[in-house]
Amino acid sequence: MKRLEELAAIANGKLNHSPDLEISGAASISHAVAGQITFVTSANHFQAFLDSDAAAAVVCEGLGHSRKPVIEVDDPESAFFEIAILYRNPIVRQSTVETQISSRATVSPTAIIGEDVVIHAGAVIMDNVTIGDRTTIFPNAVLLEGCTIGSDVSIFPNATLYENTVVGNRVLIHAGAVVGCYGFGYKTRNGQHQLSAQIGNVVLEDDVELGACTTVDRGTYDSTIVGTGSKLDNMVMIGHNCKIGEHNLLCSQVGIAGSCTTGQYVVMGGQVGVGDHLNVGDKAMITAKSGLMYDVEAGQRMAGTPARTSRKQMQLFASSDKLPQMRKDIKQLRKQIAALEQSANVNTDDRREAA
Repeated sequence: MKRLEELAAIANGKLNHSPDLEISGAASISHAVAGQITFVTSANHFQAFLDSDAAAAVVCEGLGHSRKPVIEVDDPESAFFEIAILYRNPIVRQSTVETQISSRATVSPTAIIGEDVVIHAGAVIMDNVTIGDRTTIFPNAVLLEGCTIGSDVSIFPNATLYENTVVGNRVLIHAGAVVGCYGFGYKTRNGQHQLSAQIGNVVLEDDVELGACTTVDRGTYDSTIVGTGSKLDNMVMIGHNCKIGEHNLLCSQVGIAGSCTTGQYVVMGGQVGVGDHLNVGDKAMITAKSGLMYDVEAGQRMAGTPARTSRKQMQLFASSDKLPQMRKDIKQLRKQIAALEQSANVNTDDRREAA
């Protein structure tokens, strides 16, 4: 139990009343029960908080008078996170004193391990791997020869990094991700598909996150790069030779074919497909299930398959709703035209007979 006054101090916010109210937990509005605190990020959700069982809320400044106690802050979601973790039991996974390597891990004697590194049971660290300070390698993760891992990295269970993969600082690689596998490139010779050169690698720059079961293929000769701060959701596929720009957000099941480039702050919704050798400009936004077949200019919003500008796609969607009535109208017009043609033919015949 925490007093509301304590929570306001932790959130660095302004409490309207009830400083001695005791709070038993933290949850979102839809899940909060009596005695718990929640958070409100906009005026649209303020009434939902008032109607909920939540005892108090962390809210944006200036949302208005509340009969319930509220803590006003600049950023409610971030402040609420600081409060919520007080009610969770944190798992301490690594020592802050010395490196811990499980006796059931396989670590090459040629590997260079930094300070305060934790390597769990079943992990495999092969020859000439370098691991930076405070990095954690979880059970059954595999780092093949020559990988370079930065500091404060977490590589979760069953992730696999092929040889010579380079990982920056503060990177998260979630369970089942595969980094540096062979690209899907073949030459057909004598009726057989033969694998092309696969001697490049993958570079994940600082603060990148790869979701569970995400795949990033190695470059053919050079590097496939995921830029600083980019976040890839679960089951995203990045083809060989791609250059993903900084701070991209790629949602689940996005598939980007080989040799594509994206600019900074590109956003792709779930199941977007990108054809090979395409360029997507800075701050472009691609809606879910879109299929890109052409380059996208900076700042453009695209939708549909094949993808068009959102404005044009909305016009097409609106027109498609009118197709049934247009079909009826066309049938009626054809009947009218046929009747007019028949009438014109009759008049022509009458004039000929009169002549």
